[in-house]
Amino acid sequence: MYKKDVVVKNENGLHARPASQFVQIASRFKSNINLEIGEKSINAKSILAVLSGGIRFNSKITISALGDDEVQAVEELIKFIENCEE
Repeated sequence: MYKKDVVVKNENGLHARPASQFVQIASRFKSNINLEIGEKSINAKSILAVLSGGIRFNSKITISALGDDEVQAVEELIKFIENCEE
């Protein structure tokens, strides 16, 4: 398992459009990918789960993946979160 923390810098958090883009990226990978925010663990490939996660501006989240492409998956998702500005 590979995991990494990131802070959401998008002022609107992970709302509809960026959440959809995030799920699309996550779905390209074979690994099982989860977001952890507080005590919640969320399936990163489920748009409903991501939207219901309440991921807001300055939220610290952990992205974890388990599988053959786990490192690439986490790194690409971290890069998306760090650069998401809309």
